[in-house]
Amino acid sequence: MNSRAADPVPHVPSELPGHTNGAAWAAFLAAGIGTFAMGLVVVLNEAGLFAAPSLYGPAGGVTGRTTIAVLIWLIGWVVLHVRWRRREVAAAPVATLTLVLIALGILGTFPPFWGML
Repeated sequence: MNSRAADPVPHVPSELPGHTNGAAWAAFLAAGIGTFAMGLVVVLNEAGLFAAPSLYGPAGGVTGRTTIAVLIWLIGWVVLHVRWRRREVAAAPVATLTLVLIALGILGTFPPFWGML
């Protein structure tokens, strides 16, 4: 089975032979994934569905929440980098998805949003 056919991100032929942009877009999308993860962890914590461990007592649970978000970001970056490093990836869909994830992540960390839960 062709693994490229299962990939939902459109790929375009490279304009310059030997030049790819997949690694850069993997880092860009991973930033969106990490931001969304932080917002999701905060919302789950505020809703009482998940309590992140406190890794440093004086800072409280924020250390556990940020550590979880960083781990999700790092895993997302590694997975996307391995898949896209030798590819030419279409910029528009990845940029759009990244910006949506960042917006949702910021919304999740916005205190008035928690009051609606």
